[in-house]
Amino acid sequence: RHFRFLLGGGRRIPLVRWEIPSPAEVEEIFGYALEDSTRAFAPPEHMPDVTESQRVPGPAGDEYWLRFASPAERMGDDVYARVFEPKGGIDPPTLIFGHGVCVEFDHWHGLIDEVYDLCRAGIRVVRPEAPWHGRRVPDGRYGGEAFMSRAPIGAIDIFTAEMPEWAVLIDWARRTSQGPVGVGGSSLGALAAQLLSTRARDWASHLQPDALFLVTHCGKVEDAAVRGALAQVWGTHAATRANGWTETEANRWRGLLDPQGPPVMGAENVVSVLGQRDIVTPYDSGIELIDSWNVPQRNRFIWRRGHFSVPMGLIRDHGPLDRLTEIFAALRTG
Repeated sequence: RHFRFLLGGGRRIPLVRWEIPSPAEVEEIFGYALEDSTRAFAPPEHMPDVTESQRVPGPAGDEYWLRFASPAERMGDDVYARVFEPKGGIDPPTLIFGHGVCVEFDHWHGLIDEVYDLCRAGIRVVRPEAPWHGRRVPDGRYGGEAFMSRAPIGAIDIFTAEMPEWAVLIDWARRTSQGPVGVGGSSLGALAAQLLSTRARDWASHLQPDALFLVTHCGKVEDAAVRGALAQVWGTHAATRANGWTETEANRWRGLLDPQGPPVMGAENVVSVLGQRDIVTPYDSGIELIDSWNVPQRNRFIWRRGHFSVPMGLIRDHGPLDRLTEIFAALRTG
């Protein structure tokens, strides 16, 4: 915004540099997934080595980074995850928490962060950087652009990569602590977590998470990709239609990324935080999902907020965090 005048002539800068593949190209790459989705979302057969950085003291405990080679062949890069570990904790529970699209935690300096409240409550938090974000941004792109610019294969790529990547993090969490493990996230991270919670039924028992913490999520990727406000701002629908994608063809692939049946953990271990004014991951779609899962009322936190103000509300209202802490405590004693 501050340097736009350098372009001269009032030139308009496109929000996204589109590289939409044709339906035939996506079929050639991921056609197998429609017939064998278990294979598409499978954890790695052999876990990669996970390197831990030097630890530094933070406001609520030690902070350090994890790094490992992505097990997703189409990524071909390293995965980074920042760890917040509580002080003096023995076998702490672990929450693997994914971020939203275009959100890069290291760029948000000086903000009050709910992670530190979780650490003070004795919970270890692992924040993985999603493909094409943070240290994983391709040259010439901004964080998250590759996810949008290559619709719909961008979404297929990111979710089929995050499932095995998060499996590596779950395995690391089990090896470094005897405490329970939960997955969760906000927005795009929440969609990844809820997908994993159902896909993990096909995984080995030690890779199945014990709890689920969802913030601003919806039940179907289609609802965010078509009805969501950000998709409309970016013009995703028009861009894909211009490259030969009908709604019928697009929905074949979007359905692959939706939760399939109930989560692997019991409904009593699922916490959902939704905003009644959320038009990015539409509220009604999120409600429909947790209704189908029979998530108990005490695990539902419905606020009169929008998509971006719901996560900010966690700073003032610790109810969802307290409920997650209670669930982890019950899992440890149970």
